[in-house]
Amino acid sequence: MKFETKIGMSEPDAIYVHGYHLTEDLIGNITLADMAFVGAMHRRPTPEESRMLNACMVAICEHGFTPSSISARLTYLGAPEAVQAAVAAGLLGAGSVYLGAMENTAQMLQEGWKTYGAEDVAKVAAFIIEERKANKLQVMGFGHPIHKPVDPRTIRLFALAQELGFYGKHIALMNEIHRLMSEQKGKPMTLNAAGAIGAILSDMDVHFRVVKAFAVAARAVGLIGHIAEEMEAGRKESMAQKLYDHIEANTLYTNQRATIEKNRLNRDYKGGAIE
Repeated sequence: MKFETKIGMSEPDAIYVHGYHLTEDLIGNITLADMAFVGAMHRRPTPEESRMLNACMVAICEHGFTPSSISARLTYLGAPEAVQAAVAAGLLGAGSVYLGAMENTAQMLQEGWKTYGAEDVAKVAAFIIEERKANKLQVMGFGHPIHKPVDPRTIRLFALAQELGFYGKHIALMNEIHRLMSEQKGKPMTLNAAGAIGAILSDMDVHFRVVKAFAVAARAVGLIGHIAEEMEAGRKESMAQKLYDHIEANTLYTNQRATIEKNRLNRDYKGGAIE
């Protein structure tokens, strides 16, 4: 049985990763985000690609007390000897509500152009909105519980995309969808960072199936801060311990007395105590 890989190999005096000499070409010369790009695209990013990808990953690295970071903190509380378990727990929450919307937005935009690419951007945007409504699907990339009506990250990322030469057809389509959505709703809709990044990475020729991988990698970095804060606080003062204590003190266990009594009677009956 033989296996093949183009990713990495080692020799007695050298290590090669994706064809690059690790110590001569990569270490000290590229960022961690650049390495993620190398893995996904099988080449080193250009300076513009590097700056844009790093900006996107920094923008979504930290989200505060989300299900992701809370899961990481609670897991660390239960298994402080396994930091990797805490990070893994935090990453398991990367779904359609948190982080995964980037992938879904990129898929919506990329498939929209593939399906309706013969039309101009206004028609493609209208077709996408109508199609998703007809199929009872959410138009991805919109809404935020705090940033209303503007997500400041979107403004900065789109400006950087313009500066670096990545303001292409997918961003144009996302902006047109934004315009139509706001018009139809009768109020400004928030085009969130997930929507912006989904569009930007699409204009960087990243396939939508890879987009969430960058989000997960960024989130793993962000979770380091939450775990470190738990370590620094100590067990008694950690957020996870306080949350656990609060839930324990404020949870109503309904019908417990009646259930306990019923089970006792059933147990006594089976034991022959009741005739």
